[in-house]
Amino acid sequence: MTGTTEAATTEAATTEAGTASAGPGRSAAERRLDTLTAMADDLAGHFELVPLLERILRHTVDLLGCDSGSVCTVDEAAGTYRKEVDLGVVCEAGRTFPLAEGVTGAVVRARAPVILDEYAQVPGGHIPEPERSALHGVIGVPIRWNGSILGTCVVFSRDPGRRFTPDDAALLELFATHAAIAITNARLHAQAAERASEAAAGAERERVVRDVHDTVGRGLAAVLLHLDAAGRGFASDDGAARRGAARSLAEARTAARAALAETRRTALGLGPSLLDGRSLAEALGLELAWVKSTAGLAARLVTVGEPRALAPDVARQLFRIVQEALTNVVEHAAATGVRVGLVYGDTSVSALVEDDGRGFDPQAVRRGLGLRGLAARAQHLGGTVVVDSTPGWGTRVRAEVPYAPGGARAGTGERWRVLVVHPSPVVRAGLVRMLESTEPDVQVVAELADPAQAVEAYGLLHPHVVLTALHMPHVDGVQLTSYLRAADPHAAVVLVVGSVADDRVREAATGGAVGFVGHDVDAAGLARAVVAAARGDQLVAADLFAAAAPSGSAVRQLTPRERQVRALLEQGLAYKQVATRLGISIKTVEKHVGAILRKTGAPNRAALHALPPR
Repeated sequence: MTGTTEAATTEAATTEAGTASAGPGRSAAERRLDTLTAMADDLAGHFELVPLLERILRHTVDLLGCDSGSVCTVDEAAGTYRKEVDLGVVCEAGRTFPLAEGVTGAVVRARAPVILDEYAQVPGGHIPEPERSALHGVIGVPIRWNGSILGTCVVFSRDPGRRFTPDDAALLELFATHAAIAITNARLHAQAAERASEAAAGAERERVVRDVHDTVGRGLAAVLLHLDAAGRGFASDDGAARRGAARSLAEARTAARAALAETRRTALGLGPSLLDGRSLAEALGLELAWVKSTAGLAARLVTVGEPRALAPDVARQLFRIVQEALTNVVEHAAATGVRVGLVYGDTSVSALVEDDGRGFDPQAVRRGLGLRGLAARAQHLGGTVVVDSTPGWGTRVRAEVPYAPGGARAGTGERWRVLVVHPSPVVRAGLVRMLESTEPDVQVVAELADPAQAVEAYGLLHPHVVLTALHMPHVDGVQLTSYLRAADPHAAVVLVVGSVADDRVREAATGGAVGFVGHDVDAAGLARAVVAAARGDQLVAADLFAAAAPSGSAVRQLTPRERQVRALLEQGLAYKQVATRLGISIKTVEKHVGAILRKTGAPNRAALHALPPR
C-alpha cells in the first residue's frame, strides 16, 4: 500500500485521465471542461445528498477511465464511516463500518490519498467474491472541508495493467472538493429544514397554548362564578336562595361542558364555535350575553363604520382578543359595566374593550401569558394591541389589525431571518429563546457552534442578520464580521459584547458591524437591535451608548496628524484619498484611524461627527 501526498497540477491530471476516456474528436481538456460544467449544474440548487454524490461519482470514474467506485461519509468522532453511494460494485451501500476497515479507513489514517495496485491489499474490504477478484488498482482520496475529513471518494479499476498515479490522485481530489460542497450544502439545508420545522411546530404549540389558555380561562371563570353563587345559596336558610343554588350548580355543569367542547375545538385547530355561520359582531354579541349572565355586568356592543366581511383569521384572532379581555374583566376587574366597540376603518378594523373596574399597572403584569397572548395575536396579523389602565380607573384594550392579514410582509410569508453563531450551546439556546418569545417577526434559521461555518451558512440561508459574540475561540466577532462583509457588503452583523470600552468593539464597528448589545441585555433590547439591523438601521443598546460617550479631554489627546486625518474623514474622504492628501500610506492612515477611535471612544468613523470640537 502506498500513501501519496505530493500535489500535481490539475492540467497534468486532466491529460492523464482524459486521454483514457476522451471521445473521438474531443480533447482531454474539452472533456474535463464538459464534466466540470455538468457537475456545477448538478450542485446548483440541489440539496439531496445521495443523488448528488451519484452524479459526482459517475463523472469521476468516467474521467479516470473506470466504471466502479464508491463515496462514503466519515464520522471521526464516532470512529465509523457510512457507505453512501456505490457504482459498478456491490459494496453494501447504506451500511456503517468501523474506520479500522476498508479503503476509507486507510485514507482517514493516512489523511492523504491512498493508492493500491490490487484490491486484495485492502484491509477489511467489503466487496464479496467473485467480484472481489475482478478488481485490481484502487485509489482513494479524502473529502475535506475546513480541515476536517467529511468522507472519502474511491475508484476501482478492472484493468490488471492499470496503475493509478499521483496525477490521478490530484484529479480525484478535485472531484472530492465538489463532493465536500455537496455534503456541506446538504447538511446545512437539512439543518435549515429542521429549524423551519421546529419553528413551525413551535408556532403551532404557541397557538394551542394561547388558545387553550383563553378557552379554559373563560370556561373556568364561568364555572367558578356559578359555584360561588351556589355556595352562597346553600349557606342561606332561605328556601328560594337554596333553589337558586341548585340552578347555579346546573349552570356550572353546563359551563364546564361548554368549556370542554371549546377546548377540544381549540386543540384541533378549529375556530371558536360562536363564529360558526356568524359575523364577528354577532359572535361578540353572544359573548357579551355570556358576560351578562355569568357576572351580572352591564354589557354593551357598539359598531362604528360600514361592516365588512373579514378574513377568517382576522375574525378569529379579533374574537379571541376580545374574549380574553372580557375574561379578564369577569375574573379580575370587579367592574359593574363593560363596553365592546367594533370600528371598521378604511384599511383596518379595531376592537375596543372598556370597563369601569379596579384597573391595574400594565408594567407590573406585562409578562403575563394573557397580555402577551393579546399582543402576539395582533402581531400575527400585522396589527397592534394597546392596553391603557390605571389602578382605580378601569381598563381600555384596543386591538387594531389590517383587513389583509399581516400586511405586505405577511402576504409573502416573510420574516426576519436570523443566523445565531456562538460556541456555547447554553448561550445559543438563550439567544434563540429570547428572540422567538419576544419578536414574532423573527425566525432563527440556524444555530452554529463553529464560526468558521458561518460564511457557508450565510451563503446558503441568506439571513437578514447574523447574531454572534465578540469573543470566541479561533474566529472572533471582528474576524467573522470582516469575512461576512467580504462575502456580502450588505451583511448585517449584531455582536454581543461585554463592554463598549473593549478595543475589539471599535474594530468590529470599523469593520462593518451594525449592532452591539451587552451580555446583560433583556429580550426586548435584543429583539430591537436585531430588527433594527434587519431593517438596515444601526442600533447600540442604551447602556453601551452611555458607556461609550467620549469626553472632551479624550478628543484633546489627539496628535496634530490625527487631527488632520479626522478632519479629512469628516469631509467624507476615503482612506486612499486621505493618504494622497497627506502624502502617507493607506496603512498609516488606518493606524491613525485606529488611534483616533481608541482615544475618542467612538464606535466607528461615522460617530466622529458627534464628538466635541477638535
